[in-house]
Amino acid sequence: MSGIQGVLYDIDGVLVTSWRALPGAAEAVRCLREAGLRRAFLTNTTSATCAEISERLCAAGISVDRSEIVTAARLTVEYLHRHHPDARVWVLNHGDIDEDLGGLTLDAEHPDVIVIGGAGAEFTHRALSAVVEAMLDGVPVIAMQGGMTWATDDGLRIDTGAYLPGLEAAGRSRITVIGKPSATGFHACAELLGLRPEQLLMIGDDLHSDVLAAQQAGMTGALVRTGKFRQAVLDDAPGKPNHVLDSVADLPALLHVEFSK
Repeated sequence: MSGIQGVLYDIDGVLVTSWRALPGAAEAVRCLREAGLRRAFLTNTTSATCAEISERLCAAGISVDRSEIVTAARLTVEYLHRHHPDARVWVLNHGDIDEDLGGLTLDAEHPDVIVIGGAGAEFTHRALSAVVEAMLDGVPVIAMQGGMTWATDDGLRIDTGAYLPGLEAAGRSRITVIGKPSATGFHACAELLGLRPEQLLMIGDDLHSDVLAAQQAGMTGALVRTGKFRQAVLDDAPGKPNHVLDSVADLPALLHVEFSK
């Protein structure tokens, strides 16, 4: 495929499921790296730090450097430093990612800004009610990402995006979304790699958050039939991906890159 000089990989459901590598993933990633394509790993994962994600991928046989991991948390911290410097921040999130929240002043009692991360047990009725009350008092809310679901070994789990419309309606204000499907993350990765959006291919298992959103940001999209992929979602979608692959193992062939021995 001419013109593609870099690849953005989603992680969960594309390269790994529950941190176990999917068949052919390690070989495909290695092959494209050796072919000279630039890369970044753009993930809505908010339950692990960039360092932890890199370590888990390496343990699964997929060699990745920490600097190549672009998480929704990393993008959110950069956004807060630009737009809300010195703000007191309440982070409502499932998972310990304090290492990636460096420089933020955390204050759940008297926040100037609320940050909503990945959904989990922390999303209690009491906590979400407190978010709405703060919104009604004028406190801005930022969502690290707007994904609807993620895949596990024993099925799908709903994610932050499933909560956002209700919070906006009850809180009578908009929530700023930083990670996928917002264009912010895609454009940040393009800048990180020194490429224009049209020179990048995004491969993911979420038709809306990964693929169609990337295409709207000017990139080529490739949907894989692994992870959270559901044929019914593809059939009913208002837009179609540029490419549909059985798995990431088919990506080198799509890009006309041969596996090296």
